[in-house]
Amino acid sequence: MLAETLAWLVNIPSPTGQETAICDAIARRMRSTYPPDQIRRIGDSLVVGSPGPGPLILLVGHIDTVPPQGQGPARIEEGVMFGLGTSDMKSGVAVMIHLLEEDAVRNGPYEVVGVFYHGEEGTFADNGLEPVLQETTWLSEAAFAVVVEPTDLELQLGCQGTANATVGFRGKAAHSARPWLGENAITKAGAWLESLHHRQPVEHVLAGLSFFEVFSVTRAAAGVANNVIPADFDLHLNYRFPPHLTLDQAQERMIEVAEPADNLEIHEVVPGAPIPEGNPYLDLLKQVTQAPVTPKQAWTDVARLSQHGIAAVNYGPGEVAQAHQVTESVPINNLDQAYQALLRFLTE
Repeated sequence: MLAETLAWLVNIPSPTGQETAICDAIARRMRSTYPPDQIRRIGDSLVVGSPGPGPLILLVGHIDTVPPQGQGPARIEEGVMFGLGTSDMKSGVAVMIHLLEEDAVRNGPYEVVGVFYHGEEGTFADNGLEPVLQETTWLSEAAFAVVVEPTDLELQLGCQGTANATVGFRGKAAHSARPWLGENAITKAGAWLESLHHRQPVEHVLAGLSFFEVFSVTRAAAGVANNVIPADFDLHLNYRFPPHLTLDQAQERMIEVAEPADNLEIHEVVPGAPIPEGNPYLDLLKQVTQAPVTPKQAWTDVARLSQHGIAAVNYGPGEVAQAHQVTESVPINNLDQAYQALLRFLTE
């Protein structure tokens, strides 16, 4: 049963950086269905299946979770399973496992390959999907990929790009009893911070879907003592931009927004994913699932897949609002719905 598989996965702790045990467990289970040469391990990631004469379809899911926050073992109450990773995204991984074990899928019209990867909840640079794609080059021949991120059973297309930078304001230190002898870097930033506080999201409509461009200050650091006027004030600026913007355009927007600051250091700019318009597999998935079609107002690894030439979408049983919650949960019925929809997609 799907619920039993999900409980099994949840009860194998796998916070980012500690995925060896769960990778071992999934590999052992897959050996009961797949020959050794169709189970490839890259670090603590797995590629299950192989290319063949039929169109190649990928099922993609990360096996790590955020760090634990005191959650106990998996438990079910009134049709809902609670536990770390239930929604993000071990419910999706459970669905992947059952689909890969299904004879109708393995003997169906497509070459279905599962990609279980580590490190998604960590840094962009340490994400385990990138070495998988680099070392297993035939994956880039895939006609389509479904990333089983939590989507509330919606079919979420595209994804936002993301950028991170340090915005700095510079003043002059002085004794707090005589502030006129210095310049307070924190209050110097006040007008800029107020403008961001009142800044409204900017809507961009792509293929009928609305993506919202947003700038957010997520961290701040200043001051050396309670009686010293701070000379330096550094803020972390996170920018989420619509997928049609190029990396150069995204950098230009950050420079424009941070213009009042004394300095700007852009650390990374990561592209979003385009909507795979005109892809016949997307059209079939829409028809089979009858799921609401929405934009992905966040970054996911559909962007990384698209950089390798793979058209990809997000569709999974997890609940978006439950991701990273202390009381994280998922309705058991969501697993069944996602499994049945993807089974029809992969076998019809």
